[in-house]
Amino acid sequence: MNVCPRIKRICDVDGLTKLDVLDLHNNQISQIENVSRLSKLRLLNLSGNRITRVENLQGLNCLTELNLRHNSITSVTHVENLPRLQRLFLSANSISRLDALACLWHCHSLSELSVDGNPVALESCYRQTLLRCCSPHLQLLDMKRVTVSPFGSCSFTQFWKDLMDLKHLVFLWSQERRRLAIQNAAQQWEGLKACLELPAQNGSKEDVSPEYSPAHSPAQTNGNTQETSPDEPRPQDAGGPSVQSLSISDSHLAELDSETLRLFGPGALETLERCWGVQTAASVTAVAFRYIHFDSIIPMFLRIRLKFPNLTHLMFMETSITHLPQLAALAQVRRLEQISVHPEWNPVVRLTLWRSFLIYRLQHLNLQKINGTEVTMNEIMASERMFGALGHVAATETPRCRLLLLLEESRKRQLQFLLDGRGRRSGVSPDDLKENGKQLGDALSRALFSYPSRLSDGPEEGGADASERSAMVQQYLRGLIHRASGHCVKADALQKLWPSLFSEIVRDCVLEMRDRQAFRQTRLQRLHSESHT
Repeated sequence: MNVCPRIKRICDVDGLTKLDVLDLHNNQISQIENVSRLSKLRLLNLSGNRITRVENLQGLNCLTELNLRHNSITSVTHVENLPRLQRLFLSANSISRLDALACLWHCHSLSELSVDGNPVALESCYRQTLLRCCSPHLQLLDMKRVTVSPFGSCSFTQFWKDLMDLKHLVFLWSQERRRLAIQNAAQQWEGLKACLELPAQNGSKEDVSPEYSPAHSPAQTNGNTQETSPDEPRPQDAGGPSVQSLSISDSHLAELDSETLRLFGPGALETLERCWGVQTAASVTAVAFRYIHFDSIIPMFLRIRLKFPNLTHLMFMETSITHLPQLAALAQVRRLEQISVHPEWNPVVRLTLWRSFLIYRLQHLNLQKINGTEVTMNEIMASERMFGALGHVAATETPRCRLLLLLEESRKRQLQFLLDGRGRRSGVSPDDLKENGKQLGDALSRALFSYPSRLSDGPEEGGADASERSAMVQQYLRGLIHRASGHCVKADALQKLWPSLFSEIVRDCVLEMRDRQAFRQTRLQRLHSESHT
């Protein structure tokens, strides 16, 4: 017995422009495609296939009936582009959310609809929501006739229940709009990653959605698995009814949830320019960034510092922090207790020294936690040993004019005061001078680990001057590294040779002084010749 092969794709129908009915039920089709040129098609039957999304229906201007029963559909889109659609059958699929049917609200010619057999049909407000939001011409819902208008007279209890259902529907709408804004911001970020040629991440992220939470995934830091603190604010949590939307568009979202300001997409940074109320700004203690390049966030740090006086926590997810000097820009904030840099598209966390560098550079901020882990005194001392010597070398090698550019006005005056030697002349005690110099030296060492910006460094990146400056900096750093490594090699060699060298020195001295009379005459002659020269 020969079994007829099942159809897996819709193809080779572009030329059938006058086709009236297309019946492809009970096949293995997984996607609706190649039907946009069937402008005369009236009935399309794709029931009993493997379709997961309703899409690619543009161009079917004469379609009146669409049968998609017994598939695996989870989302319905593009149905609003069918101007003559009257009957739509979606029974026995996998639709679990009312917002997945949102496009049906715009199908004004719909008279018959079947959605039974889906998980969404188990919700208490399912039927009332469809009756209120779908076409007023709807006559049959799930093969049951609509006999009473949903806006007819009812009791107060029923009216209150309907009002709560409507409120829930509005919430679903806002959630859908929020989800689309975050999804579009994520798609723009995907394109930006390709342009930046960022290194690939471990694992794959199949679905970019606001519910996805890298905060629950382990971060690989220094080769150890490190869990993010569970009580840490998560910038990607689904917004609840208490979330205040500050700015939303097709590709960005800014929202305030209790004390956390969440920014998705580059356009959300414009929210920081708005006029904030004193109480609202004072309530913000955490700011979270996602799908925003870190270099575009840096110019906002000074504004964040002035606008949010109680800010204590900054979070970065998928912001392309790739090297240590970028982390130095966080010093502009001036008050931080916690910093969270999630590993999702922030390659800097793979560097062994990133945490130690952050502790050293931001020591003046009283940093207490990094990625949910307490900063210990041992870590502070280790970071000082590691980067303090390098900062001291850089401070001694950097010209005075460059040092003055790195400091604020008050620090500049203090440095100029000490360099000109006016401290001693003005009667300042040596102990105070020493303490001031030590504090200023520490500030200078840390300030030299700064992040160069376009505004302070002259021409835009990519120019000839920038290339020459980069080459000069690299050559200068290579020279410093060569000198430092040379000193280390010499010190190690001296440490190994010193025992034998010391014994030889002592032996030579003993032999030289064995004949005291000859030794005295030799020394007197040497002193006499040195005095005449």
